[in-house]
Amino acid sequence: MKLWMAAWALACGAAHAQGTVNAICSTDQSWCELAAQEFGKATGIRVLQTRKPTGEALAQIRAEAANPKTDLWWGGTGDPFYQAAEVGLLESYRPDYLGDLHGWAVRQYAMSQNMVGGFYTSAIGFGWNEEVLRKRKLPPPKCWKDLLDPRYKGEIETSHPGSSGTGYTIVAGLVQLMGEDAAFDYLKKLHRNVTQYTRSGTAQARSVAKGEVAIGVSFLFGFDNERLTNKFPVFSAAPCEGTPYEIGGIALVKGARNRAEAKRYYDWLMSPAGQQIGARANSLQVPANKTFKPDPRIPALENVRLIKYDFEKYGRAAERRRLVDRWVREVESLPR
Repeated sequence: MKLWMAAWALACGAAHAQGTVNAICSTDQSWCELAAQEFGKATGIRVLQTRKPTGEALAQIRAEAANPKTDLWWGGTGDPFYQAAEVGLLESYRPDYLGDLHGWAVRQYAMSQNMVGGFYTSAIGFGWNEEVLRKRKLPPPKCWKDLLDPRYKGEIETSHPGSSGTGYTIVAGLVQLMGEDAAFDYLKKLHRNVTQYTRSGTAQARSVAKGEVAIGVSFLFGFDNERLTNKFPVFSAAPCEGTPYEIGGIALVKGARNRAEAKRYYDWLMSPAGQQIGARANSLQVPANKTFKPDPRIPALENVRLIKYDFEKYGRAAERRRLVDRWVREVESLPR
């Protein structure tokens, strides 16, 4: 804890500092915006930041490889970060404050040769609008198998695994839970009930809250936020059979033009000050930093049946491409 205090006494004392950092943020828009504002106030460094789903962020960083324009990438599911690390797009960085982080966050550094840090965690689940289900005389889903009920036709929204890290986590997680062929049989049946696959995996909670769709499949924290913070009749459950989870990523981009500023933003985002921004912005993932008391609204994962997610295998670019290609070919192409 003393390390953080010393570092940030120095940072706050230099609030007049000049400089710029170019970042891509792949978590909730509200967290992206508030973090950039608060870091700028604390340091005087200007943050030029765009919000992109992880699949689109990876595509941009890959396209810029010969002439990087992005310095830092943070937030969003970790698998695309590992794919960027695998093809040499990220810079190795092992912070000296790892003792302040949860073990699941630290393991991400070891697994990626220190190119990807663990930023937060959250589990996949279902969210539903209680009023919409009541009007349509539908029961809430509690298990993956429930989503195949023909009564849910046109009532389910989830995200596209090609553009959304959330969507890919769902597909890869089902493959690990059920076996690949069985998972794709399941996804084909689920397709009949899906109304749309959104580009971003953060859209489902808002769609459910507004009553635009009855059921969403995404990370649990988004649905809980709509109930606890925004007071919508939205409830959630983790699938009874087991569920995948994410460890959100954070990484420095190789060849960054503003490396010193990017490292300061990185360290601030991982500090108690930066990690608390999530809950302040009503983004309720479990933070990586364990040296402060998290917001009580953040959903606990102790009673969630998490699968043993293989981040190393399913974070590989070739494996992601193979699974997404198969999903597009066998699932997305089907009529509904």
